[in-house]
Amino acid sequence: MDTNIPTTDTRLDKLAEVAVRVGLNLAEGQELVMTAGIDSLPLARRITEAAYKAGASLVTTILGDDQMALARYKYARDESFDHAAGWMFEGMAAAYRSGAARLAIVGDDPNLLAGQDPEKIARANRARSKAYRPALELITASAINWTLVPFANAAWARTVFPDVAEDVAVAKLWDAIFAATRADRPDPAAAWEAHNATLLAKRDILTGHNFRALRFTGPGTDLKVGLADGHAWMGGISTAKNGISSNPNIPTEEVFTTPHAAMTEGTVSATKPLAHGGTLIRDIKVRFAGGQVVEAHASTGEEVLQKMIGTDEGARRLGEVALVPHSSPIAQSGLLFFNTLFDENAASHIALGQAYKKCFVNSKTLTDEQFTAAGGNSSLIHVDWMIGSASVDVDGLDAAGNATAVMRKGEWAL
Repeated sequence: MDTNIPTTDTRLDKLAEVAVRVGLNLAEGQELVMTAGIDSLPLARRITEAAYKAGASLVTTILGDDQMALARYKYARDESFDHAAGWMFEGMAAAYRSGAARLAIVGDDPNLLAGQDPEKIARANRARSKAYRPALELITASAINWTLVPFANAAWARTVFPDVAEDVAVAKLWDAIFAATRADRPDPAAAWEAHNATLLAKRDILTGHNFRALRFTGPGTDLKVGLADGHAWMGGISTAKNGISSNPNIPTEEVFTTPHAAMTEGTVSATKPLAHGGTLIRDIKVRFAGGQVVEAHASTGEEVLQKMIGTDEGARRLGEVALVPHSSPIAQSGLLFFNTLFDENAASHIALGQAYKKCFVNSKTLTDEQFTAAGGNSSLIHVDWMIGSASVDVDGLDAAGNATAVMRKGEWAL
C-alpha cells in the first residue's frame, strides 16, 4: 500500500467532508454504497466517518486492487473476459432503487493495462457495461445523489510527475487535488456554494438561448454538434429525483447538455490524451457524419479506441457536450492529469455513448420514448474526451443557422 499519504493532513479530512456534505449532500438515514481502491483506504475511512456523522444508516464499501485486476489479464482463461460480476451490479442497482447514494473514489494507474490484449480489454469492458447497465441507468437518469472524488495513489502520481521522486510526486498530486476540490480553502463548503452559483448562472444563459447546434473550430477541428430537442444545460449542483441536491463530480468546472444523436457532423481532434480502461489513447482524430463516427484514429491506443466505439451502435454517437473555459483552475494548473475526472474539467469535451436524461427542460416527466425521440442517445458506454483549448472557438447556432459567439480562444464570450 502507498505510504506517501497525508494521513495527518487536515485537508484530507476536509476532502472527506466535501465528498459527503457537498458531493453527496447525504441525507439523514440514507445508505451509502462506496467503491474504492485499497490504496485509498485512508480517505474511504474518513468518508465513512463523515457519512455516519451526517446520519448515514449504513455505509457499504466495495474494494478493488489494480494488481488483482492486472492479474486477470495475465492469467485468466480466455472465456472469462466475456463475464462480469452481474450479481454485484444487481445488488448495487437494488440499493439505488431502495434510496442508497453512490460514491466512487477514483485514481487508477493510467497505464495499468499497457501492453495487454486490446481484444480482452474490450470484451471485459463490454461484459461489465452490460452487467452494470441497470445501475448506470439510475445514475444517468439522476434517480439518486452520487459523486466521484479523487485519491492520489503512487502510480497515478508517477504518471503526472515522471521527473521527480515518488514521494515528491505524490505530495505534488495531493496539492493539486486539494486545490481543485477546494479542500484547501478555510471554508470549502462556502467556496463550493459560490462556485455552484457561477455555474448555475452560465447554464441558465445557455438554456435560455436554446441553440440548435454548437460549432467548434480550431486546429484540426471543424465540428457541428446538433443539440437535442428541449435540451437543458446542467453543471455543478443538481437535484436528483429523490429530491437531494448534490454535486456529482468533485472537482467540476463544466456546464453540459445532451447532443442530438443524429446531428453531429465534421472533424474533431482531441486536445488531451484519454486514459481509458488502463490504456492511454493519444492524438484522437475523429470524423462524424450523420451523427455517428465514421472514421477514428489515434497515435497510440487506436485499437482500444476502435474496440470502444464498436461496443454497440450508440457508442459511435454523442451522449454529452460540455463547455469548460481555459481559465478553469484545473487548466491553469498546467498539469495533464491523465484522469478524466480532472482533464474533462480543464477543457471543453464531448462524450461518446449514453446521454443524460436529466439534461432536458422536462426531465422530471420525460419517458424513455420521448428521450429517444428528442435525440437522446443510448449505449453501454459513456466516455468523455477533451476537444477544447485556448485555440478553440465555440459558436451557438440557432434554427436559421445564425451564429452567436459562445467561446473565443477557450474563454466565455457570453
